Amino acid sequence: MSRIYTSVDEIDFKLSNLPAMPAPDRVLMVKPTYFDVEYVINPHMKGQIGDVDKIQAQNEWERLMDGFQELSLDVQVIEGEKGLPDMVFCANQSLPYVDKAGNKKIVMGLMRTPQRKPEVEAIEKWFRKQDYEILHLDTERTQYFEGMGDALWHFKRQLLWGGFGFRSSITALEQVSDSLDVPVLALELTEEAFYHLDTCMCILNESTVLIYPDAFTEEGLKLIHKLFDNVIVATRYEAEKLLAVNATCPDGKNVFIQQGCTDVNKNLRDAGFAVHEFSTYEFLKSGGSVFCMKLLFW
Repeated sequence: MSRIYTSVDEIDFKLSNLPAMPAPDRVLMVKPTYFDVEYVINPHMKGQIGDVDKIQAQNEWERLMDGFQELSLDVQVIEGEKGLPDMVFCANQSLPYVDKAGNKKIVMGLMRTPQRKPEVEAIEKWFRKQDYEILHLDTERTQYFEGMGDALWHFKRQLLWGGFGFRSSITALEQVSDSLDVPVLALELTEEAFYHLDTCMCILNESTVLIYPDAFTEEGLKLIHKLFDNVIVATRYEAEKLLAVNATCPDGKNVFIQQGCTDVNKNLRDAGFAVHEFSTYEFLKSGGSVFCMKLLFW
């Protein structure tokens, strides 16, 4: 039976009582060989078709990969595929998980746009060789689920935050809860520019989160403030133009973020985080940044 919560009144658990889950120590990245803006499926892509500097994109991608390696994470790299320019955003096609017994599972996505649907098969093929149990959602119950674009693990807890409204459906989140036997806090997204949860919510550690509040409903914000002691807020400019919230904090201490997010970075440092700025300007043209460009797994 799914355990999905959409309001604070429904919560029947304490965060401290939920089972622990180790932080992921591996990173999957997809080479940007075929990355480009070839179509428009989100507001960030408008006016950007054919405008990617591919040499600069490769340099940005390599610098980010080096950053993960410097944190002693095990970085795994796979080739991109011709005709799949957005496959480089490998957070979107799946949701990895490790249960209390250490069994590794992965829920494969159901991409909403036809241009991205073939990416799922390519990522699944790779994970079949990684000793992961492959799980698929029932397409008769739901049609859309875009992996870790809309499903974020609470740091070191078996608790999932799920976004729905643009690229993933609430019925998909219900199925994920069923399949993995974990509670899901479901947040309705309200602004098209923040079409994935990972564009407006970045979980930094167990007690701290970075958000862009206007992307959520009032009830969603109540859920966030209920479960996090510290809520860092991004300005609209940095959240929308620089995708500041599409950051990542793999270890609860070090935050990787698009360079130039002045206000957010000050707030992060004031909260005790080490901030590492990366140029992802070429990838911003397609609506993705640091978080989208990697998949953390075990």
